Amino acid sequence: MELLDVLAGMAKTGRLGPVSSGADWNEVTSALGEPWDIGAMSRRRKWPRLFAYGDLELGVCRCRTVYLVCVQTWRDVVELPPSVVGGTGVFPARPGHADVVSALDRAGCSWAPYAAPASGNQCSLVVVPSGAHFVFEIPGGEEPVLNVMGLPVDGHDCSARAGGRDR
Repeated sequence: MELLDVLAGMAKTGRLGPVSSGADWNEVTSALGEPWDIGAMSRRRKWPRLFAYGDLELGVCRCRTVYLVCVQTWRDVVELPPSVVGGTGVFPARPGHADVVSALDRAGCSWAPYAAPASGNQCSLVVVPSGAHFVFEIPGGEEPVLNVMGLPVDGHDCSARAGGRDR
């Protein structure tokens, strides 16, 4: 399987194996094992936290719900959990805009340019209707290259009480 097949599949289904916005963190770690703990997303609180399985990054709420899913593609290679993508889970990175669009078209994913404010050296597209985003960097007048792909946040509103251990 190629990286663009994986990303187009994620955009189409809103998931990568057990990982999706709204997934139960215990189910994810049961299926994929323990991730790298990148750390708290705030200096003042322990939760939410950012975890990673290679270049698959997940934001997890204090109630242990996944609310953020993205794949970093700006490095030299992209590493994803082999148990859900097959093979070694290592792929060449930085695919071009035209290659991403072609992969989305082959997968039957309709898409549109995303007009949200971006820096001057970026452009993005959104997959309709899943809401998956692909953000591209435009290096010095060259073809845009994929920087990150993310699934939409599920609108999670944590009603769990933060005890002293979760702060």
